Amino acid sequence: MSKPERLDVAKTYKLYIGGKFPRTESGRSVKVERDGKVLAHVCRGSRKDLRNAVEAAHKAQPGWSNATAYLRGQILYRIAEMMEGKKRELAEAIDDAGAGHDRGGMAEVECAIDRVVHFAGWADKLGMVMGSHNAVAGPYYNFTAPEPTGVIAIVAPREAPVLGLMGLLAPVIVSGNSCVVVASDAKHANPIPGSILGEVIATSDVPGGVVNILTGLVDELAPHIATHREID
Repeated sequence: MSKPERLDVAKTYKLYIGGKFPRTESGRSVKVERDGKVLAHVCRGSRKDLRNAVEAAHKAQPGWSNATAYLRGQILYRIAEMMEGKKRELAEAIDDAGAGHDRGGMAEVECAIDRVVHFAGWADKLGMVMGSHNAVAGPYYNFTAPEPTGVIAIVAPREAPVLGLMGLLAPVIVSGNSCVVVASDAKHANPIPGSILGEVIATSDVPGGVVNILTGLVDELAPHIATHREID
């Protein structure tokens, strides 16, 4: 008797909202394919998933903005450490889907890690560089200090799914904001690295809700982001 051919079990990546990994409330998913081969499935996030992510970000933002600059810098450095541990997995996810850096997945991931370390170093310098002492004519002291904006929406680019995403994410969180991220488009790009980054964030001491990652169709989610009153 011939041995039956084994079918690989394709992974279904979940959303990352409020420090947890829920399935989309819509029950929908999208196949990520290349050359006819299914690489994985990702959740097709809905308007309600976006609303849940925004609520989680709003809940987490005050605590994160009041964290010390030193702590935020240490947590960003921890993200870089955890990315280093998943470097090969991230690189393979980029190369398998073929939507990454011209020099290959590993080069992109290493550049992304370096960028996170760079922004970690900015955590305790933003106030000095962006703030100022203002000359005034009067018996008082006037100064300017930067403050977080609040909840920020990030739409990852189609190209360079790790470097492009981390290049947008790191400056947002190092300055005390929380965020809702839409990973690279599930139909026309490569959302898998964005989902893996959710697993990185979950193990990087980032408080739940500071970073929330959705997957799905950008054309479907972007209009809801643009009109959402609670996204700052």
